[in-house]
Amino acid sequence: MRAVIQRVSHASCTVDDKITGAIEQGLLVLLGVEEEDKNDDLEWLANKIVNQRIFSDENGLMNKSIQDINGNILLISQFTLFAQTKKGNRPSFIRAAKPDKAKPMYEEMAKLLTSLLNKEVQLGIFGADMKIDLRNDGPVTIIMNTKDKDNF
Repeated sequence: MRAVIQRVSHASCTVDDKITGAIEQGLLVLLGVEEEDKNDDLEWLANKIVNQRIFSDENGLMNKSIQDINGNILLISQFTLFAQTKKGNRPSFIRAAKPDKAKPMYEEMAKLLTSLLNKEVQLGIFGADMKIDLRNDGPVTIIMNTKDKDNF
């Protein structure tokens, strides 16, 4: 499972000219699921997301988590995080989980994050052609991979 986590001052997702999710200060999380992912990957990643101290304290140091600032999360499914580009010029997405595996994992991540934050996580629509608007704050962007936990 891979996640690109961006600290944002605001972010929104639009599908067919309708906003499906929008937040002010918080995190935009792009989530990719692969076939081998398990529930412990979900739990590890959800806890890392809500506990990362990437928001500024009163001294301007990154010492506060999303929970500390009462921030929000916009969670977007993104299979392209598993693009393989080694051969040719067309990316292969063979490592990305099929929708019957990825969608329930995405939905479970939304539930876990909602539970950990004690507030509803905003969402895109799984499998839809989404338009994401955001203002990256910092910029602060962190990439996590549950298959490489020792480095995160």
